[in-house]
Amino acid sequence: MTAPAKNRVSQRIGAIAESATLAVDARAKALKAAGRPVVGFGAGEPDFPTPAYIVQAAVEAAQNPKFHKYTPAGGLPELKEAIAAKTLRDSGVTVSASQVLVTNGGKQAIYNAFATLLDPGDEVIVPAPYWTTYPEAIRLAGGVPVDVVTDETTGYLASVEQLEAARTERTKVLLFVSPSNPTGAVYSPEQVEAIGRWALANGLWVLTDEIYEHLVYGDAVFTSILKAVPELADTAVIVNGVAKTYAMTGWRVGWMIGPADIVKAATNLQSHATSNVSNVAQVAALAAVSGGLEAVAEMKVAFDRRRKTIVRMLNEIPGVVCPEPEGAFYVYPSVKELLGKEIRGQRPKSSVDLAALILDEVEVAVVPGEAFGTPGYLRLSYALSDEDLVEGVSRLQTLLREAR
Repeated sequence: MTAPAKNRVSQRIGAIAESATLAVDARAKALKAAGRPVVGFGAGEPDFPTPAYIVQAAVEAAQNPKFHKYTPAGGLPELKEAIAAKTLRDSGVTVSASQVLVTNGGKQAIYNAFATLLDPGDEVIVPAPYWTTYPEAIRLAGGVPVDVVTDETTGYLASVEQLEAARTERTKVLLFVSPSNPTGAVYSPEQVEAIGRWALANGLWVLTDEIYEHLVYGDAVFTSILKAVPELADTAVIVNGVAKTYAMTGWRVGWMIGPADIVKAATNLQSHATSNVSNVAQVAALAAVSGGLEAVAEMKVAFDRRRKTIVRMLNEIPGVVCPEPEGAFYVYPSVKELLGKEIRGQRPKSSVDLAALILDEVEVAVVPGEAFGTPGYLRLSYALSDEDLVEGVSRLQTLLREAR
């Protein structure tokens, strides 16, 4: 008798959902490579080059034999010191270098944090819409994501009452993100403090993703939950990185900051998983966080202009409701009124169907809301040129106005 067949891929890894944002971006790039005039709104990636002084620092590091060898798994000491100083400067939170772990991008920081904090069955409250990686990282770490769904009527902001309704005896962590991907929502300082006080009162850990801290517009302000509620210092983890602020998505340098024992344990995990982050990239990150914020200030001017343009143009489409985001570089319009209507002989029943129709008919790549836990929406990044933005949304207007 033959032995029973075994799964070639473990159930744990086989259950991971593909990154929808990267999948959409990959398809758009493949169509472009084939000569198609695709406009891609999929990936959250600034359309600016990394500032020259950061690149030059990397060039010099690559030429320095000192950086050709292994370095500490937790990060270059000088970079950890600089991240601690930058955190005080930008977030108003005092930390030591021993509380910093340098990671291969923000995604590894998120996974390291959840893997270090969670035991099997522990629950994490996750406001939705959420970035696609959060629930997958939680599940990989053995945890259970518990969605708290928000919508456009509240500007995609979760209330303390909603969070409390989701809390159980198994809740261990609150995931808090402001500014938000995919919605661009920004919590006010008062809301941040109220949520932080609620987490503190209920003995919850807080994992706060601050990657978009510098990308806020109008009257909105970024408030670190640790600045608002300093008493959370022993039960909070900050994740951040250089990707968005300095147009360094491809350099893959992020970090987590937390209590020393948590960071020590996460560093041990990373020592076995990947060891140290590329030294050349770490030196580039050192130049970034040690320098000024002129580069992001220039990007913000462009993003703010594009933000206003895309919101105006999307809201001109009957059946589309697009709140104005206050941060990051995404819009998250509701398209629920368009579902089921006839568009060029088809009746899309979901935002997945609608996104596919849009790509097929007018060669515009958007990400459906199912990827972010809330069907009936689309996410569009406005981190692309003004010309491409107007062209892409004009195609959407032409197509979606045909809905009957």
